[in-house]
Amino acid sequence: MNSETLVQIDSARPRLPLWLRKGQTHFESIHVLKTGFREKGLHTVCESARCPNIHECFHRGTATFMILGNLCTRGCGFCSVPKGSAAKHEFVLDSDEPAHVAEMAARMNLRYVVITSVNRDDLLDGGSRHFAETVRRVRSALPNARCEVLTPDFCGDLEAVARVLDAGPDVFNHNMETVGRLYRRVRPQASYQRSLDVLSFAKRYRPDALTKSGLMVGLGESAAEVHELLRDMRSADVEVVTLGQYLQPTRRNLAVAEYITPAQFDSYRDYGLAIGFKMVFSGPFVRSSYMADRVSDEAAQAHA
Repeated sequence: MNSETLVQIDSARPRLPLWLRKGQTHFESIHVLKTGFREKGLHTVCESARCPNIHECFHRGTATFMILGNLCTRGCGFCSVPKGSAAKHEFVLDSDEPAHVAEMAARMNLRYVVITSVNRDDLLDGGSRHFAETVRRVRSALPNARCEVLTPDFCGDLEAVARVLDAGPDVFNHNMETVGRLYRRVRPQASYQRSLDVLSFAKRYRPDALTKSGLMVGLGESAAEVHELLRDMRSADVEVVTLGQYLQPTRRNLAVAEYITPAQFDSYRDYGLAIGFKMVFSGPFVRSSYMADRVSDEAAQAHA
């Protein structure tokens, strides 16, 4: 990647380029939704992962529900979701959570519901039954809404993946996150091939469901490696890709290696479309669930 496609980080004085400066507004919308989530004891990835789009999305009346609690069993270097310890008995499973998610989604009058989760490697089924029950509850409360799931890899347990798919989501999303060479540093408890296998299985098992995956750039990958990852995802029958800039959420997380320019994001989009994806949503602030309803609509139109 040459100097025209990235901005190298000065470790002494890291500064965001102009295209990554996003103001915070709509504080009233933020407060109203946060209050509703707290009343139900619910969590959102928007808050736990410190998404830069939270003000915009909450103002639109949308959010991504994060189930199976707010503690993760894994220690991915990019993620600010709190980590828990099984030895300290910190992990719990709230049996009322699926119903509460459905109630909150109905209160928000959502027409597109996105459900994700922490990793729960402490559970024999990885939390897949809980995940499936949440989808079913949402389906019952909002029969006309579409539902997208963003799942963990369930440690490669394809029966767990099938269990979630049997609940009837319209979109199955599982993020690759980064290129293969960086997995040990970025996703030490995950496997590049295992994630590809999950995505490939999902499409074989539910051909009618849209398959989706996402990745971050700016962690030190090359353009050639991003192209390779896109080809691997396409070979796994992924149909929709989201591609955005990694931003360090806390000092405890991995540092940003480079800021990718909007022009390079456009180049990645063009490459992805050229190799057969229905939709490539690529830009500095793009995240897995950002504008998920619109991304799904555009992919469906491309398919038609």
